[in-house]
Amino acid sequence: MRVGLLGGAFNPPHEGHLKLARLALECLALDELRFVPTALSPHKPDPGGPGAGARLRLLADALADLDPRCRVEPLEIQRGGTSYTVDTLEALAEREPGQSWILVMGSDQLPGLPAWRRPERVFQLASAAVALRPGAPFEAPKVPGLKACPAWSGGPGELVALPATELDLASTDLRSRLQAAPEEDPAGLPPQVLRTIRTENLYR
Repeated sequence: MRVGLLGGAFNPPHEGHLKLARLALECLALDELRFVPTALSPHKPDPGGPGAGARLRLLADALADLDPRCRVEPLEIQRGGTSYTVDTLEALAEREPGQSWILVMGSDQLPGLPAWRRPERVFQLASAAVALRPGAPFEAPKVPGLKACPAWSGGPGELVALPATELDLASTDLRSRLQAAPEEDPAGLPPQVLRTIRTENLYR
């Protein structure tokens, strides 16, 4: 199977994440797309906000009306601690041998790829599909074993482009807006996610 992996804190999940998922499903001929919420990001300080259980509930809400090929992969939260992509890929490859994996991300993540833990091992196991984000050009980083390709063959080590999401959303901004104006409904949150945020009194 061709499986996409869309990682992040999803704190909270927003329409930009969902648009990226739809693009990946459309352009990569995926059999499945898994949203992989981090326990703790190695690249960003802990932003606070709800705990892992609440983030999982919000993500499940966000995916409720999305393509049935989408689901939550809780492996990193179950493992706990700092979430490294290489550890996740090695665990998935051991658990599910024979799958074809591709990481789905925005172009703002490309410059940081060489600083990931064991990036050469990451791309022995998976490829990457990258959607253009404002202010972040699509420039292939220098990572051993990673090469730009026009389309994903299903093998590892390939870097392919996705169309831009054309939604300049960030969870950081949404958290700030929810905290600064708790009675207002910020644009960019799926209705079911906003409903749970209000019901559980999150981001106050």
